[in-house]
Amino acid sequence: MIKLLGISGSLRQGSFNTALLRAAAAVLPTETMLEVRTLRGVPLYDADLEASAGIPPAVAALKESFAAADGVVLATPEYSNSIPGVFKNGIDWLSRPSSDVPRLFAGKRIALLGASPGGFGTILAQNAWLPVLRTLGTRPWFGGKLMVSRAGSAFDDAGALRDPVIGKQLQDFLARFVDFVRSGD
Repeated sequence: MIKLLGISGSLRQGSFNTALLRAAAAVLPTETMLEVRTLRGVPLYDADLEASAGIPPAVAALKESFAAADGVVLATPEYSNSIPGVFKNGIDWLSRPSSDVPRLFAGKRIALLGASPGGFGTILAQNAWLPVLRTLGTRPWFGGKLMVSRAGSAFDDAGALRDPVIGKQLQDFLARFVDFVRSGD
């Protein structure tokens, strides 16, 4: 069984990226499971808070899910042509204490995808993640890209994916990422 963790970089209740991860959970290859998480409850990183109270419970739970996953899917929005602050903050918390970086990130297979109401999808945010993932020692997957542009028309009001073309692209994307995770290359 391949265990994937999907993290949505949006806190919005009606997040297209969270909806994209829910859609992903429905089209996974056999013998694969996807745990969908958001960053709700993760405080802003504060070294004083870390020193006085340790790792917050929401961060500790996310860290354990991250460590247990064979691969991680980052569903990134794009804010101001880059990584959303809340998403980067979550990854910054995961890297604390720095002695946990090898346990969580070293060689971890990572896929990037994203949905945006704009016309260019999340290409700039996905590219902005690459130096962060490289610094942490992950193994980003470069075998495919999935950027859902004009996401408002791809999902219905309840957040269900209604675009069959994107559904097929998502299924193919996940199948190839799972192959990458299984291969260990």
